[in-house]
Amino acid sequence: MTSTAPTPIADARVLGLAHYAARGLLEHVLSRHGITFTQQIALRAAITADAPQTPDDLINQIHTFLKTDSADIHAVLDDLLARRLLTLDGAHLHPTETARELLTAIGADTAPVTARVWGDIPAEDLAAAGRVLALVTERANAELAALA
Repeated sequence: MTSTAPTPIADARVLGLAHYAARGLLEHVLSRHGITFTQQIALRAAITADAPQTPDDLINQIHTFLKTDSADIHAVLDDLLARRLLTLDGAHLHPTETARELLTAIGADTAPVTARVWGDIPAEDLAAAGRVLALVTERANAELAALA
């Protein structure tokens, strides 16, 4: 049976529903590894950085991504340091081998789900959605900057 419901027009609600559905899947995997969404974002940012970052650099980067309170991000970094997923060498944070292994395991666990969610979407649809989402992100960031 095929759906007769009209195709939704992209708007804030549709974007939000897609975000929370995908994030719910990711958080399910993350919980099995004993890590939160924000911790995963912080570790990924530390691991993929071109150069070691100071705590303030990482806090600013995560704040830019998540638009969350810097004090909350600082607490996340403190927890990652306490769990020895990050280490502090002088002024710079470094991900540990344990952190790298953790993100590799998370990636392996999410890959099949990601393939089922995204796998058969035509490339041209993904490209169009990517352009729209990049424009929405740019405009929303500009609005946030104007509010500050």
